[in-house]
Amino acid sequence: MRKAKKATPKKKVASKKKAAPKKKVAAKKKVAKTKKVRCAAKTAAGKRCKRFTDGRSKYCSVHKKR
Repeated sequence: MRKAKKATPKKKVASKKKAAPKKKVAAKKKVAKTKKVRCAAKTAAGKRCKRFTDGRSKYCSVHKKR
């Protein structure tokens, strides 16, 4: 006599949905790294300003002359 095979559980089949099209990621723009430069201005007490410049000038935004 043959033994009856046990029913195996059916595997879940993933539904075939259309995947949303992938968005193209814009290439990151290369930003020039600027060195941190201390402001060259002096305070009323005679000490050097503690702020940093934007790297293009030697004074911070507070002491930059317009």
